[in-house]
Amino acid sequence: MRPVDRSEILPIGEYEIVRDRFRARVIEEKRRRRLRVADRASVVFENHDTALLQIQEMLRTERITREGAILHEIETYNELVPGDNEVSATVMIEIDDKPEREDFLVRAKGLEDSVSLVIDGERCSGKTTPERVLADRASAVIYLKFALTSRAVSALRDKTKEHAVEIRFDHAAFTAAAKVPRAVVVSLAEDLEG
Repeated sequence: MRPVDRSEILPIGEYEIVRDRFRARVIEEKRRRRLRVADRASVVFENHDTALLQIQEMLRTERITREGAILHEIETYNELVPGDNEVSATVMIEIDDKPEREDFLVRAKGLEDSVSLVIDGERCSGKTTPERVLADRASAVIYLKFALTSRAVSALRDKTKEHAVEIRFDHAAFTAAAKVPRAVVVSLAEDLEG
């Protein structure tokens, strides 16, 4: 999948004109690509458009117009865009009670290393960049990329049958799995083609 290019970024005034339609479309896309995992986490599978929305919204909110700062936002959010034979996801720990959430995040240190995408039994481990790993706890928002094996890629691209796809957490503080709905699997397969 191609990363967001500088030429795609609209100046704030031009973005305001198309914002409502663009934002509504991508938010709906993100809603369809989101799944709940047990009672503690949700996962959103990212793509080019979800990253583009994040960039445009950040530029708008922070009123960023300086070229260097724009390029920094593009570089930062392009980390969400999956590369060739990859799936990208944002994991959000969603525990409303703050003391309970804080306790969980401390106990869940290393959680980012325990997430995998399993496609027809083929386990693809999630990876994050080392600078995003906290020393004393898990982050409440974790950005992951799953490098897919050739067997997993073939399964996702095979539209002749439904494939078993799930996201798994295998950590002492949080062991859970969620089936990835067929519509999301189809969307991930489309991501591999684009």
